[in-house]
Amino acid sequence: MKPGLNAIMGATGSGKSSFLDVLAARKDPAGLTGEVLIDGAPQPPNFKCLSGYVVQDDVVMGTLTVRENFSFSAALRLPASVSQEEKEEKVNRLIQELGLNKVADARVGTQLIRGISGGERKRTNIGMELIIDPSVLFLDEPTTGLDASTANSVLLLLKRMANHGRTIILSIHQPRYSIYRLFDSLTLLVNGKQVYHGPAQSALDYFSDIDPDSVSTSRQGIEERLVQEYKSCSHYKQTKTELERIVLGKATTTRTLSRTITYNTSFLTQFRWVLKRTFRNLMLNPQTSVAQVAVTLFLALVVGAIFFDVKDDQSGMQNRFGALFFITVNQCFSSLSSAELFIAERKLFIHEYISGYYRLSVYFLSKILSDIITLRTIPAMVFSCVAYFMIGLKATAEAFFLFMFSVTLVSYTATSMALAISADQTVVAIANIYMTISCVFMMIFAGLLVNLPSIVSWLAWLKYLSIPRYGLGALQVNEFVGLKFCGGFNSIKRNLCSLLSCTGEDFLVEQGVDYSSWGFWQNHLALGVMTFCFLTIAYLKLRFIKKFT
Repeated sequence: MKPGLNAIMGATGSGKSSFLDVLAARKDPAGLTGEVLIDGAPQPPNFKCLSGYVVQDDVVMGTLTVRENFSFSAALRLPASVSQEEKEEKVNRLIQELGLNKVADARVGTQLIRGISGGERKRTNIGMELIIDPSVLFLDEPTTGLDASTANSVLLLLKRMANHGRTIILSIHQPRYSIYRLFDSLTLLVNGKQVYHGPAQSALDYFSDIDPDSVSTSRQGIEERLVQEYKSCSHYKQTKTELERIVLGKATTTRTLSRTITYNTSFLTQFRWVLKRTFRNLMLNPQTSVAQVAVTLFLALVVGAIFFDVKDDQSGMQNRFGALFFITVNQCFSSLSSAELFIAERKLFIHEYISGYYRLSVYFLSKILSDIITLRTIPAMVFSCVAYFMIGLKATAEAFFLFMFSVTLVSYTATSMALAISADQTVVAIANIYMTISCVFMMIFAGLLVNLPSIVSWLAWLKYLSIPRYGLGALQVNEFVGLKFCGGFNSIKRNLCSLLSCTGEDFLVEQGVDYSSWGFWQNHLALGVMTFCFLTIAYLKLRFIKKFT
């Protein structure tokens, strides 16, 4: 593959993308044999961070503008020795070269946001890789989803870059002749076997010279005959001779198939840019930010209206307990929306991570912080401020802030559980099924549907795995301790006090809730430990998910 436009062609399933991934060091090295040489030298372990790779699907942040996407790539992939002014100049020059001036400050677009055209999106994807000015650029099916005119303009752009000494290698399926004639070199695959590698413009003459009578009528026979014909042609002999010369001149080194990722920027620089982009993406996605708060406010008003102004009597005791249970369970189920936190950006994350944009820890912390602050903390505070006073719970500042803290912590724990379940999933629906089952199961052991002290011993241990149980336990102690529910009884009804729970403490004893100071705070400690464990599981899942095809 020499400087120029090198095309890899073949029918669907012939191995084009797999071959491209092997050359680009983006294929799992397990089971591979042979080696890839660059200028006669072994491929460096971090080759994928030094070369450009444009994937078939768009992997740019749709809520950001073209310029912002380029600036993000420049900030993280260019060395720290390059000044900010130089980076901005490089971005502007790239926008000019790619013909993106008119849309430079327009958002790329998402399913809900109207953005730039398909050809402009493809050029933006290419520009993200050209930021580092790679000597080798790989593209997987760059014309997929584009109309004929747009596809032609993209290939003309690649041709111009190839004419300036850059080696461009692309896989492509059934190109028009106007595109095919731009190719300098053609590699043709049939079921993973190479049947041609040479000048693209000589391919037609080469296949025309093959005697059709010598080719078997069976498909397999055709394939074998084409392979044999290629091995006896001048193009094959020329390539083989050149390869033998390269191998003889190659220094003897220990062969390695490791995949190393290197970074040009520090942890703090990566964290600042990724966190900034993550927050901006959330703010520009109203369906995930504003809608979350709006739904939370609506639910708070509904709960407040149903349990409005509870009384200090037996019905008030039941209503308080029911309200606290609903609030706890609502926080658990509301947190299921975090299932798509990693799933929605799976392709983007994998591409940027293995290309050396940022460390896994940077991405993980940025996503967690942005989700917790915007989609968990703020809605929990809004819900608490509205529902608490409408229901008429204990009217002390201490009780209110402890209520808000407990509700928020339940939301954190449920969110971390959702992330632990969904981190290695690829379909949101499957992750939601697992999380719904978990939440329903935990809800049984929360303390309302069944009296916890009455559960048989061989099942009683399951209550320790219930997030709603800890949340409800903390809210019950916070609310019921110090309340009296028999104060309005006359002398006759007071005789029934021995049969009723006349104090909040009596009620908590019946529920099997420890209302001591430790009994209250142990719920928060348990939720904190569970949150840490779930987040650790989520991080490890991200660390070990399959990042190479």
